[in-house]
Amino acid sequence: MENAGASMSKNDIIEDQGPIIVFDAMCVLCSANARFVLRHDHGGRFRFASMQNETGAALYRRCGIDPANPDSLIIVEGANVLRDSDAVLAIYAGLGWPWKAMSLLRLVPRMLRDPAYHWLARNRYRIFGRRGTCWLPTPEQASRIL
Repeated sequence: MENAGASMSKNDIIEDQGPIIVFDAMCVLCSANARFVLRHDHGGRFRFASMQNETGAALYRRCGIDPANPDSLIIVEGANVLRDSDAVLAIYAGLGWPWKAMSLLRLVPRMLRDPAYHWLARNRYRIFGRRGTCWLPTPEQASRIL
């Protein structure tokens, strides 16, 4: 058997370890959401990359999103990418109960969900504020941040 690891890139190894939430670490709302997920993701399913770091920016570019002006958070799992309201609902579905109940909002058509998501994303700094520095995880959380 060939050594499969020898031909794998760093990005392949990173992406094969589970879903990555790429978010804006300067955004107060986005950082609060990342902390919420870290606190409630008891199985350690999700990992995180900020759009401000090399990994997050590369994942955004791969998805055709400008990391300097993103219009969505994304979840990347291998070749699969979720964005906009689908990404948010997938996060809550992945947290288990009671948060999984939020995934029932998938019954609302995307054509109604996504405009609300885009409005909030465009206005996130004005409504919730912008951090002076990127949010940093606690030492316990650091292993889940790429």
